[in-house]
Order: sequence, then C-alpha cells, then structure tokens
Amino acid sequence: MRPSSRSTWPACAPGRRKSAACGLVTGVFPASPASWLVMAVAILASQASRLDPSMGLIGKIKEQLPASPWLSEPARAGLGALAFATLLWLGLVVTMRGALRALLCYHGWMEEEHGRTSNATKLWLALVKIFAGRRPMLYSYQASLPRLPVPAVRDTLQRYLESVRPLLSDLQFQRATALARDFERSLGPRLQWYLTLKSWWATNYVSDWWEEYVYLRARSPLMVNSNYYAMDFLYVTPTPIQAARAGNVVHAMLLYRRKLNREEIKPLMIQGTLPLCSAQYERMFNTTRIPGVEADTLQHRRDSQHLAVFHAGRFYRLDLYHGGRLLGPRALQAQFQRILDDPAPPAPGEETLAALTAGPREPWARARRTYFGSGRNQESLRAVERAAFFVTLDSSEQGLLGPEPGRALDQYSKALLHGQCHDRWFDKSFTLIVFRNGKMGLNAEHSWADAPVIGHLWEYTLATDVFNLGYNADGHCKGELEPGLPPPQKLQWEIPQECQRVIQGSLRVARALADDVDFHTFAFKDFGKGLIKKCRTSPDSFIQLALQLAHYRDKGKFCLTYEAAMTRLFREGRTETVRSCSIESCSFVRAMTDPAQSASQRLALFRVAAAKHQTLYRRAMVGAGIDRHLFCLYVVSKYLGVDSPFLREVLSEPWGLSTSQTPIQQLELFDLRSHLDYISCGGGFGPVDDNGYGVSYIVIGEDLITFHVSCKFSSPETDAHRFGANIRTALLDLRALFNLPPK
Repeated sequence: MRPSSRSTWPACAPGRRKSAACGLVTGVFPASPASWLVMAVAILASQASRLDPSMGLIGKIKEQLPASPWLSEPARAGLGALAFATLLWLGLVVTMRGALRALLCYHGWMEEEHGRTSNATKLWLALVKIFAGRRPMLYSYQASLPRLPVPAVRDTLQRYLESVRPLLSDLQFQRATALARDFERSLGPRLQWYLTLKSWWATNYVSDWWEEYVYLRARSPLMVNSNYYAMDFLYVTPTPIQAARAGNVVHAMLLYRRKLNREEIKPLMIQGTLPLCSAQYERMFNTTRIPGVEADTLQHRRDSQHLAVFHAGRFYRLDLYHGGRLLGPRALQAQFQRILDDPAPPAPGEETLAALTAGPREPWARARRTYFGSGRNQESLRAVERAAFFVTLDSSEQGLLGPEPGRALDQYSKALLHGQCHDRWFDKSFTLIVFRNGKMGLNAEHSWADAPVIGHLWEYTLATDVFNLGYNADGHCKGELEPGLPPPQKLQWEIPQECQRVIQGSLRVARALADDVDFHTFAFKDFGKGLIKKCRTSPDSFIQLALQLAHYRDKGKFCLTYEAAMTRLFREGRTETVRSCSIESCSFVRAMTDPAQSASQRLALFRVAAAKHQTLYRRAMVGAGIDRHLFCLYVVSKYLGVDSPFLREVLSEPWGLSTSQTPIQQLELFDLRSHLDYISCGGGFGPVDDNGYGVSYIVIGEDLITFHVSCKFSSPETDAHRFGANIRTALLDLRALFNLPPK
C-alpha cells in the first residue's frame, strides 16, 4: 500500500503566482495573521503595564535569548513577549482547528426533518459558526475536515445483502449470504485490519486507489466510457459568431482560473455553514492525462500561458498573454478568427491525430513513446499537453435545429460526448467545444475530479459570458483590439506512415464505439421541483423512484442501480454509491403495476420507499456506504495476493442503471424566475453496462427537469427513446398518485 501522489497546489498565472500571503492565510485559518498582530500588541501592552499574562514564561524565553551588545534589556523583553504571543497564537490556531474538525465529525443533523431543527443541532451549528472563522478562502477548511471513516465489515456486508435481496432468487440469495458470511469469518477481518491501518496515515483511504485503479489503470477508451459532457444554454445562443463566443468564454474561464489561483473562490458550504472539500479544484487547469502501457499518469503543471486549439484538422498554440497582460475577449476573438481564416492544410496524419486519445490506451502509450519523443512531434505534443486547456472550433452546427429539434438535441449530446472521434483531445482535463453557430459545450476527463467540480466552472463561465462580459449589438465581443498581436502558432507534425496506421486503428475502434451510442436528451416541462415539494418529499428521491418505475416498465425487471453521492464532507472525498434499487422501492413499483392496489396503498409504499432512499443517500454521504469499502478491501486482497470469491463476484456485478444528478451550485449567478433559459441544461455520460442505461438529470428552477439518457444500439434490451418515454410516463403517474393538478 502506498499513499496518494498529490500534485502541488495550483499556482497563479504569470505575474500572478500564488503569493506567500495566500498560503499563510490558508495555513492559519480559522485564525488570521491580523489576529496574531492583535495578540502581539496585547501582550506587549501588558508588559509595558508591568503585567505578566505568561506567568513567568516570557522571562524564561528571554533568558534563552543569546547575549548581544546589540540587544538592550527592553529589546530582549520585547522579543520574549513576541515569542510568547506567537506560541500562544499558534496554540489557539491548533485548538480552533481541532475543535472544528471534531464538530464536523457530527452528522446527526442529517436525520432531522427539514425545517424542524432540534435544539442540540442548533447549538452544534452555533459552535461550528464560532470555530469556522470568517471570510474563508477556497482551501481554508482542508486541514479542518475529518477523515473518511472505515465502516465495520459486518455493517457493510449486512447492507450489501439487503441491497441485492430484491434482485436475487431465494437460491441465489442463499449463496450470496453464504459467501458473505464466510468472508466475514475468514478473510474479512485481516483485510479490514490493513485497511484501517491505511486510514490512520492516508488522508483518505479511498481516493488514491479510486483514482488509480478505477481511472488511471483502465485500458479501454476514455471517450464514451469515462469522459462526460456539459451543455450550453438550451434555448439561448448569446451570439451566432463562433470566434466571438470562443473569445468571451475563454476569457471567462481564465478569469475563473485567476480566482482559483488566488483562492478567491468561496468553498462550497451545506446550509451555508458546513464546508465541503475543495481538493479536486487544484487540477482543473494545466492538467493532462498521460498514457502509459499499464497505467496512465496525471501531469499537472503549476502554470500555463497558452491554449491548444484545433480547427479543420490543424493544431495551434494560442498565447494568452501579450505584454504581460491577459488577452481580453476582443483580442481572443481576433485570434480565433485568424485560426478560422487560415487556409493552411493539415499535415499528413494531423487531421485524425487526436483519435489516439479516443482509442484504447496501450496503443496510444506505445505510439507516444515511439513517434513523439523527439523533434517537431515532441515540441508540438508538449504544446498540446501543457496547455491550460484544449479548444475545438467545430465546423458543425448544434442545438435545437431543424424540423426535429428533439433529434437535433440528441445529436448535440453525441457531438459533445464523442464528436468525430478525432477532433477533441480526450486526455486534457477538459476540452471546450465551440460550434460554427455559436453553440458550445465541454467534454471533461474524469480521473482528476467529479462532475460537480467542472460544473462549478461551467456555471461561472456561462454567467460571466452573458451577464458580465456580454456582446455588442452586432454579436462581437466588447472591448478594443490589441495592435501588434502575433498570430497563433500552427503546430508542426511529422507523422510517419507507421504511426498513421496506429492512428487509423484507434480511429476505427473509437468510431465503432461512438456509432453504438444511442442518446436521448429531453426537457420535462410538465412539472418540476415546485410541485414535488408539495408532495413533501425530496426531489431526488421522487426522480429516483420514477426511474425505478420506468426501468421496470421498460425491461420488466429490476436491476442493480448506481446513483452517485458525494463524500466531500470528508477531506479528499469523492463519491460513494447509493444503491437506489431497494426492497422498499421494488415493493412500490410492483404496487404501481398491480391494478389490485389502491392509490392509498401505493402512496403509503411510495413514502416508505422515499424515506429508505433518503436513508441510503445519507449513509453514502457520511462514509457508511457499501461499494467504496468493498472496493478497497478488494484492493488490499490484491496487494496481499489472496483471492476472495465474495469480493470478486461483488465487483463484477453489472450496473444496469447508472444515474447522476447535476446540481446547480451557484444560484446567486442566475435569475431562475425571470431568465430560466439562461442556465445550462446539464450534461451526460455514456452507458456503464453494454445492456444498461446511463441517466443524468438536472432540476432547473421550479418547473423544469432535463434528462440525458444513454445506452447502446447493439443491445437488444435497450432503447434510449423508449426509456425516455417511460420516464415521462412514470413522472406523470407519480403526479397523479398525489392527485396534484397540472401546473
């Protein structure tokens, strides 16, 4: 077992490097350097008044100072007082941080009904606010966050068996129970001991292994299988000018990077009080996944002063600074327009070069080592991999276009998920894609962070693009052109025939994978969060139960269901699985499909199932889930060279339904009442299982839910549009169950 290899904290852009003061403020939080000054002045004043708050310690410190003719007696006394003030201040810092960490270990507030806070929880919240300090920076709470706890093996096994009970026959369940009990008696305690030992010295006992074994050691293509996408506004395109949209959006992202480097982004807080881990933000920019034969690595640079841009089969380096200053939107527009107007043809093999990042990892790793280790190829590849991020100026038009806008939206999703398989650099932390008609989106690599982190950047970018930067009446970026800007540099490649054959092999694999993806993206407008709240239930539980009902109607059976829940209440937390298909949800679904059941019986079962889902979600958030614990026990077994039939079977079970909610994290940036159209309609991902569905959804305002459904054409069991229709019907049936009128 080895600790996670963490990159350095992100640095500021040139001339804007992260200052020592920035690190000092974060390092002593929840205290502040100003509080040290106050304490030092107070101690010195007490000394001048012939008071000794140190009870003799200042005198002893003074005695340890070396004798010097340059130090008078008052100066020695002053230095002793300052040393004592510093020690006392540091002791208070450690005490406050330890108290805050202890307070954040309490999670009983989750069990309380919304709007009915107990006196004990109110007291706890008051103490958290006292010890949490004021004006925190992005990483201020990192050292105060508790470690993710390791659940007891018995508890995890019991919860596992409960989760699979509705999916197994009696005979299958007896076998699963026997395997679990044998594991609990024999191998489990030994593996648990090693895992507990790791949890004592590792910052987070899951995250480094999750990054390495789930992501970096995966040898299948990133495209579709791992990467995910984020969409633009659904009904609004701020400008139809491609270069102008790219200029504004890139400038907005760079403003975000500057705030990130200066730690000016506020840490996310639950209920405005409880901080979430911010560690995932550190590798958002200047990061690339480097292919390896057996395992990839993440290359994060402290800074990058350029972008890598792709258009019409050509690669460019676009410098972001001129004369020491960040390029404004108008200057960036001019630079992008130069790329669009450049008539130069691509070099042989250049047009499809990025297909290497879309195909299997091993051929790309070998090709990179063989053909890109020296000369022009090495220089050009470095320009791509060391860029702040990747930009594709896409030649197609996307959005709600044509006579069938619904089908066009499906194509828009596929364009963001995989494009032409050779026009995105899937290894970059994210690729910004700007289409010819001004529509845009993101494709993000998954290993460095989870979707809410890239979603935070995306929300800021959309809001800044429209509400802060804006466009002229003719659709161009505001501001003045900067004279004397050198043009973007076209990257040079010399790709031999053997390498071109490798590229074509990766492209064939990638195209077969992309062509097999069936996608359906749709906006559900009949009702939203506003009506669901009248049902006195969680919107997420409501939608998850609708998905269970839709899946049962679609396939006539239940399946293992994955719902992502964050564990960022803990340091370096990422995600845990909520197994949304439960005994209670299955009972409700069966009642909904049984004409003999009355509405009141169905409603009672719904409430039981929704309460169960909430319990499962809370368990996942506080580190009491099932799957990350079992995954880590499996990793320990591999390190020890022992085999566990139980763990092997658990980790091979297919997720027939994989779901995720895209949260809106910065509501203050958007006016959802007056400008509901000015919000991203979320994003999506490819199917996890060959015969299963992937479903992402976002609850927008009070009256809109957008769904992104994926599956594979090759599966005889799935159909994205059929499942989408079943989701609509299930949601309407739940509304009817509560006897609520249409909005």
